[in-house]
Amino acid sequence: MSEHISFSKQVELYVDRAAELTPYPQGLIDQIRITNSVYQIQFPLKRDDGSIEVIQAWRAEHSHHIRPVKGGIRFSEHADQDEVIALASLMTYKCAIVDVPYGGGKGAIKINPRNYSKAELERITRRYTYELVQKNFIGPGVDVPAPDYGTGEKEMAWIVDTYSSLSNGELDSAACVTGKPISEGGIHGRREATGRGVMFGIREACANVKDMKRIGLKAGLDGKKVVIQGFGNVGYHSAKFLAEEGAQIIAILEYDGAIHNEKGVDIEDVFQFRKENGSFKNYPGATFLEDTRTALELPCDILVPAALENQITSENAKRIQAKIIGEGANGPTTYKAAEELHKKGVLVIPDLYLNAGGVTVSYFEWLKNLSHIQFGRMQKRFEEGSNRKILSKVEELTGKVLDPEEAKYLTEGPSELALVNSGLEETMIEAYRSIREIQAKHDDKIDLRRAAFIFALDKVANSYYMRGIFP
Repeated sequence: MSEHISFSKQVELYVDRAAELTPYPQGLIDQIRITNSVYQIQFPLKRDDGSIEVIQAWRAEHSHHIRPVKGGIRFSEHADQDEVIALASLMTYKCAIVDVPYGGGKGAIKINPRNYSKAELERITRRYTYELVQKNFIGPGVDVPAPDYGTGEKEMAWIVDTYSSLSNGELDSAACVTGKPISEGGIHGRREATGRGVMFGIREACANVKDMKRIGLKAGLDGKKVVIQGFGNVGYHSAKFLAEEGAQIIAILEYDGAIHNEKGVDIEDVFQFRKENGSFKNYPGATFLEDTRTALELPCDILVPAALENQITSENAKRIQAKIIGEGANGPTTYKAAEELHKKGVLVIPDLYLNAGGVTVSYFEWLKNLSHIQFGRMQKRFEEGSNRKILSKVEELTGKVLDPEEAKYLTEGPSELALVNSGLEETMIEAYRSIREIQAKHDDKIDLRRAAFIFALDKVANSYYMRGIFP
């Protein structure tokens, strides 16, 4: 089979391969696999210099087995309709795996945001939102976008403001999009959620003694050498949290070069340097590599591709020396490369599970917006009071009185951030164990990706059966 097949076709191949190991009729698999709706948009943009440019954009809703659908909006000059369809379908399976009640969606605007002013980006985002509203492709119970490649909190704030102005004071209008600034109804922990989820997933995989022994590694993250591809939001936070768990980040790759230091690099120092200089070049704490492909193939324990799709192909898979690949990006490994890596015995933690941290915390934000109450507000003071009573009794029985700082640490109730991170950790751990259990049921002869798709198909198929669509 040629590797030069579309991204959406690759996702369909994964689904078909997983479906072979499920009991579901072909008609149901066909229904699950197809993309329900695709909206192609073209609109004019008046540039700051007075010229007119036509902007091309899309929004895809892959599955309506449950509503609303959920998926990010990316700004990328390489975006096309096939990519949007593929990413929307991955979102369906991703949401099923982490038990968030969404179908999959995705959006894209075909621009390089570096080539536009802030005012132009605002006009583009607001017009795109207007177009989505006109066709009922956005709304708290319909379709809920989020940030993706090239977008962030700023763009989400423009979206919610535009939607609110067009929805005639809809009470739940803040829930039309997630990934918003805290001041606009966002939630603590959303910005770093995908990267934190990547760490939780890799940590859980590395905790399996049997699996680590099979690939020649000790259990745990401590001391493991990690290569990160992509140093945007996902790559930076993945590196940061993996380092905090004891891993050594020995190389970081970006589109314009890479840095490498076998003893590890200081993530915050690297982040500040790139922010100030716009490049890794001349960073004093590591060797600069012009050829990022060389860095991708460095010997390491864990490789985290956290950039764009199709970064690991059948051409370079044979040269990848990592023992574990944690897919922080969407679709970083091609179908043929995935087969090659499985044959090599590389443990690949698939994207449809590993980068689900973002949608998990987006779900928490959506719930917060619908309930109109901050996480922890109803329980923080109550738990602090209960904890103080327990501590007082312990002090009375032991005769030892803690200093105020120690007492505060032991009695303080959970903050919104603590609750969000706890919920994310529990979600990622339970999802991984469920996927690993399915793999074990097939005598470990299938890879984690196939097991994850089986798990997702089970969830989506069950939803159709529960609704009586399939007898």
